[in-house]
Amino acid sequence: MRIPELADIQAAHSKIRPFIHNTPVMKSSQLNELFNCELFFKCENFQKVGAFKFRGATNAVLSLSSVERSKGVVTHSSGNHAAALSLAARMSGITAKIVMPENAPVVKKNAVAGYGADITYCKPTLQAREEATRQIIEKTGATLIHPYDNFNVICGQGTAALELLQEIGDLEIVVAPVGGGGLLSGTSACVKGITKNIQVIGAEPLNANDAFISFTTGVLTPSVNPVTCADGLLTSLSELTFSVIKKNTDNILTAKEDSIIECMLLVWERMKIIIEPSSATVLAVVKENPGLFEGKKTGLIISGGNVDFRKLPF
Repeated sequence: MRIPELADIQAAHSKIRPFIHNTPVMKSSQLNELFNCELFFKCENFQKVGAFKFRGATNAVLSLSSVERSKGVVTHSSGNHAAALSLAARMSGITAKIVMPENAPVVKKNAVAGYGADITYCKPTLQAREEATRQIIEKTGATLIHPYDNFNVICGQGTAALELLQEIGDLEIVVAPVGGGGLLSGTSACVKGITKNIQVIGAEPLNANDAFISFTTGVLTPSVNPVTCADGLLTSLSELTFSVIKKNTDNILTAKEDSIIECMLLVWERMKIIIEPSSATVLAVVKENPGLFEGKKTGLIISGGNVDFRKLPF
């Protein structure tokens, strides 16, 4: 199993740079005062499709062979990766088939359809998603672009941290959300490849704390029916993402639901930017662990801003 290194992430960045947004790094003096540290928000909510996922999907699509391109791509995803792969495929002139659970947020279903993907709906279980995906691959020969268990996807996700450190070089901590682990493994491989002196911390909802348990025990432990407002962080780590995280991540911290919602609202109100609950976990772990972050220059990867306004968690 090949693990992404800094050089792989730099190569991915060179490949995808013409197609992605170099998203802004934002600050808030009010939030710095409130949390007693210096916070730098890498705003992937301003990325194409409204999430960091466009980086990984674009790198994966651009890495396909001509034979693979002719047969198109397929994935199963309830949201941001589905939209990201749909747009990346459309921009490259190839077909995308997306398996989505029937209970996926309306805003995410609409986005995927809007990018021209062919959607197959299934029951909201991993087994149903994987079975529907397998049938499509058998019928069409499409290449599976997994949301996070994919080398090229992870390298693409790591480019957000690369840009953050190019802009703010003297950070002491970088925090990224963790669900399936694509973003955290890409972030940690990038940061530790540049310097071992920056701490890398994963942020996870307490109600979906499988990555925390896996990291703490050293045994890959899947998630069982997690219930959290952070719908982007429901999936479990894969062997690949767990290997990268174990090697490069210093800690995984959890945040309670009320902290996640409070921090999401704080960013909306104080910074006037829309972030989704999954993104707010990074600020929520700062709130819940003040001693760890006090006085520290901390980079926060804001993973996305795709909020279903019909179903707000407050």
